[in-house]
This record gives sequence, structure tokens and C-alpha cells, in this order.
Amino acid sequence: MGFTKYTTQTEKERVRMNEGIRAPEVRVIGPAGENFGVLAIADALSKARELGYDLIEVSAQAIPPVCRITDYGKFKYEQNKKDKEVKSKAKVTETKEAQVKIGTSENDMRIKANKIGSWLREGHMVKIDLFLWGRYKYMEFNFLKERLDRFLAIIPESYKIVDEVRKSPKGLSVQIGKASGKAQPKPQIKAPAEDDVDEAAEDAA
Repeated sequence: MGFTKYTTQTEKERVRMNEGIRAPEVRVIGPAGENFGVLAIADALSKARELGYDLIEVSAQAIPPVCRITDYGKFKYEQNKKDKEVKSKAKVTETKEAQVKIGTSENDMRIKANKIGSWLREGHMVKIDLFLWGRYKYMEFNFLKERLDRFLAIIPESYKIVDEVRKSPKGLSVQIGKASGKAQPKPQIKAPAEDDVDEAAEDAA
């Protein structure tokens, strides 16, 4: 049985195996974990060929380098699996921020909602501010919360409430994150008419 050949330049640069191993002697581990000790590279290659596997360098920094006699396809699969686990653990998440205002157009609200959905899919948390100014700051809390809930209801991704709706320096704020397990039920809100908004603002004036 012949040795596995490199199929790409990337593989050749990443993994030294068979005739690509440069050390004059190596410490050899067998396919079942056997310790064959330190062998001249020619003897190590002969042993791998005899067992019908590849000779793969697994610890280039050791003196002498450590090589394993194993199937390259299996080795490649295990390495790819480890790489995915490392990338998954190293994934960086952050808290994104989005801001909406009373009177924001339906189209702009949906554009913002779609962006928030994208952030949630990437695993980020999102802090959403309902920005209030002037007379809007004095409107009833429940009325303002209803406006924020209206926006939450159109976010095209399941989410969980991380920090409940509360007053903030900007107005009202809520923090959401990607749902794990059972999704957070979305608010079912009937949008108030613009006349209602104006009326509420006048009452607050």
C-alpha cells in the first residue's frame, strides 16, 4: 500500500508526512498507541509502510519530533474537528446597539429589525433604545413600552429578554439575546394610530 499524497499546497504546508518529514530521526507512536521509540526516518517510513498507514509528524517541536503511524484520512478528520471546536470556543460576542424613534417609518423599522436579526444569528446581544425627546419624554410608560414592543414584534429572529424594558437616559431600553431552547414569545401589539400618538403627546405637554 502506497503512502498518501498531498492534494493541495495548503496541506503540504500544514502537515508533514511520509517523505515530507525532514528530521533524520523521529519518535514513533503506532496506530494503537504503541511506542516504537526513536527510529531513523528511513526505518520509521519502512515501519509505516509495513503496517499499511502513513507516517505523520504530530509534534514538530519535540526533540526528536514525534510522529504517528495512522491513516491520514482519519487524522485529517480529527484535526478539522479540533479546529472547529477551537473556533467555536474562540468566537467573540458583543453587545450591539440599535435605536428607534416614535414616528420612524415602517420601512426603516423593518430595516433595523432585519439588522438586529442578523446580529442575533451571529450570537450577539442587542440593546435597543426607544429614543425620546421633548414632550415624548413625559408620555405614560405603558404607552411608550407598547411602541417598543411593536418594534420587537417585527424582529425576524427568535430571541430572549436579557434585560427587561426600563427607562434609560435616552428614553426606554431593552436588551435581547439569541434564544436558547424555547423561543421568547413575541409581543402581539396592535400599532396605535398616529392620531393616538399626537393625542398622547398633547396630554403629556
